[in-house]
Amino acid sequence: MNLTQPEVKAWLHTYQTLDWSAQNASLWVYPSAIYLKDIQAAGLQCGAQNVYFEASGAFTGELSIEQLQSIGAQSVLIGHSERRLIFKEDDSLLAQKVSACASAAFPFILCCGEAQDIREAGTHLAFVLAQLTENLRFLSVSDLHLLVVAYEPIWAIGSGLSANLDQISEMQQAIRDHLVEHFGSAGQQVPILYGGSVNEANAEAIFSCPNVDGALVGGAALDPLIFNQLWKALQA
Repeated sequence: MNLTQPEVKAWLHTYQTLDWSAQNASLWVYPSAIYLKDIQAAGLQCGAQNVYFEASGAFTGELSIEQLQSIGAQSVLIGHSERRLIFKEDDSLLAQKVSACASAAFPFILCCGEAQDIREAGTHLAFVLAQLTENLRFLSVSDLHLLVVAYEPIWAIGSGLSANLDQISEMQQAIRDHLVEHFGSAGQQVPILYGGSVNEANAEAIFSCPNVDGALVGGAALDPLIFNQLWKALQA
């Protein structure tokens, strides 16, 4: 919930002065829903931060997949930690959202991650893999191409902290193994992102970790100049 309309226009103006060329990589922007048209009109690949699983109806304040598609949204985030924690979205609801996206052939990023107490208890791997099991239980192998997984250690989001490289590598490998176990060899092709205070100082090291295929960037993306540094770190 950042940036006003004039600030979005200024963001896009600066963005368009920078070099975003790349090989074998893609960049997506997930703005507040009211700015999706602005982002789409500027030629960027864009997605929504949230969606409801029903196709239509009396669900005031919610957005359907069809509505998002009608204004050019090409993807959606599901299960971001703030949706889970602040808005109490449980695994059953998130599984319904995944199912709705699969039925509509609508690509999505499924977020997963643990809080500090779970990390300290040493149950972080079991916790995150249980999230994936529950949230993806309606997804078939034939729909796996729609999925991107984003691991976000909740204790690192917005804190200025980041998981160390060993912690990141451990979790990314566990997620990869889990996807292969449940979906076979197709699980090798699912992109796995890392999201947790990624910034210009740590991005290149994070991107060097096995099974880190990119980043889900939060606050650092609000400054196009810093965002561009992260993009370049991905190419390094």
